[in-house]
Amino acid sequence: MRNYLVLRVVAKIMIPFMLLYALYVQFHGDYGPGGGFQAGVIIAAAIIFYAIVFGLATARRVVPDWLVETCLAAGVLIYAGVGLVGILLGGNFLDYFVLDRDPVAGQHRGIFWVEAGVCVTVAGVMLKIFYMFAGRRREDDDA
Repeated sequence: MRNYLVLRVVAKIMIPFMLLYALYVQFHGDYGPGGGFQAGVIIAAAIIFYAIVFGLATARRVVPDWLVETCLAAGVLIYAGVGLVGILLGGNFLDYFVLDRDPVAGQHRGIFWVEAGVCVTVAGVMLKIFYMFAGRRREDDDA
């Protein structure tokens, strides 16, 4: 798509707004619809859009495979880490009330970190699936 100048310019304008909207969905998830899953999918969609317009190789330079695979593990570790911190502070697994002296603040803090872990994991999984399918060669390409 190197010859489609308008598409490339529009993509360069839209992608930052897509990522900003993903952050809005992530941080607004406590108060309304949205949260980690939706934000992760929007982040992945922005990067997939970038890959479609500018090419898979360019996207893999911007968001390399090692970073995608790190996101897969890091998100799960964040999620599990919140649960383990709850246990270490004397509560149950994913018991957010013990994360702060004020139970309501602890609830907000715990939900924020769990949703952050979900966002990172979902973005990583979606990108890994895209990279795996987009990077494979068709059987007729080998001939």
